[in-house]
Amino acid sequence: MTLTEKVKLSLKVTTDDFDDEINGLINACIKDLEIAGITNLDTTDALVVRAICTYARANWGSPSDYDKLKESYDEQKAQMSMSADYTTF
Repeated sequence: MTLTEKVKLSLKVTTDDFDDEINGLINACIKDLEIAGITNLDTTDALVVRAICTYARANWGSPSDYDKLKESYDEQKAQMSMSADYTTF
């Protein structure tokens, strides 16, 4: 399963009509993780995929649980940025 397909599944999107927007969210998340100092962005890594899916869910439409999703994504990002497995400090 591709990363786009994994994100679509987490968003409950079944059509290809939104692939460009979803790929934009994926790319924005990857850039945000890079800014946070995360250098291991292996998109087959379970934690990286989970962070990308959480980011996409928080930024897809206007979710009623935005604050909860944003907090969850920020925590995932913080944990990865403090791990030698995801950074090269």
